[in-house]
Amino acid sequence: MPLSLLALAAGAFGIGTTEFIIMGLLTQVSQDLHISIPTAGSLISGYAIGVAVGAPVLTLLTRQWPRKRLLLALMLIFIAGNLAAAFAPSYEWLMSARVLTSLTHGTFFGVGAVVATGLVPVDKKASAIALMFSGLTLATLLGVPAGAWIGQMFGWRSAFLAVAAIGVLAFAILAAFVPRDQGRPEVTPLAQELAVLANGQVWLGLGITAFGFAGVFALYTYVEPLLTQVTRMGDSLVALTLLLFGAGLAAGNLLGGKLADRGVMRALVWSIAALMVVLAAGRWAFGNQAVAMAYVIVLGIVAFATVAPMQMRVLDQAGPQGATWSPA
Repeated sequence: MPLSLLALAAGAFGIGTTEFIIMGLLTQVSQDLHISIPTAGSLISGYAIGVAVGAPVLTLLTRQWPRKRLLLALMLIFIAGNLAAAFAPSYEWLMSARVLTSLTHGTFFGVGAVVATGLVPVDKKASAIALMFSGLTLATLLGVPAGAWIGQMFGWRSAFLAVAAIGVLAFAILAAFVPRDQGRPEVTPLAQELAVLANGQVWLGLGITAFGFAGVFALYTYVEPLLTQVTRMGDSLVALTLLLFGAGLAAGNLLGGKLADRGVMRALVWSIAALMVVLAAGRWAFGNQAVAMAYVIVLGIVAFATVAPMQMRVLDQAGPQGATWSPA
């Protein structure tokens, strides 16, 4: 497996950690900034909006950039955003820092997916995307529980400083291992880029992603207060449950890649159907500690089993403009 794929996974690890880390810190942030837990939860919504709206715009604006240079620039923005979050004096400042950081998220994964598929044979493209996204799943497996622990020990600001340090390390790895010959993409006229929006299949793929993951994160955003206040878990058991969720994401990501290599549409249909069933079962999952822990594992598996097939679907339907619209 090319080292450049591992470099992309390292960048994905940093970005994934900053996306999810706030979920284990909601109570601390709400107390320190004197806001309610639902208001603190909007820091996650703000990040998501920044990803959905900012990613295609930023990708269009930087479409002439060499891809390696773009990936490195995104990591610099990522580092700056997390440093701003660590020193945020108010909720508004922290929200602005989260939105700034979120702009790097979708563009990194969209461009990274194109780079990843260019590094491997045709029959390994979905697995290459899955390997890159393994950095994201590893972030939930290790980054989020570690962030929650750092927050408990040293305060939530220290957790964001740690994420900024991860960004510095990811920048160095990307600079060292992503090949320059993945460099400058073919420049497509803006009108041709926007013409992809006339493709109903692209909108279908984006809509499935938006609504499917809205369901996942509507639940997972408040998993920490759910586990502490409803399931009555202690801090150590909450951290373990977050670790189990990350393990489920890692397993689901690899499973989705393997299934998509065999057939994208079949993998997509079955993974979305399973996600619907699991989300519906969430109503009854948090009354018992053992059931809650088992539930978050299954939720992680089915949620990220959709990632590789959906990325492949959007890339296939959008054609050469896939790098622009897959981030959404």
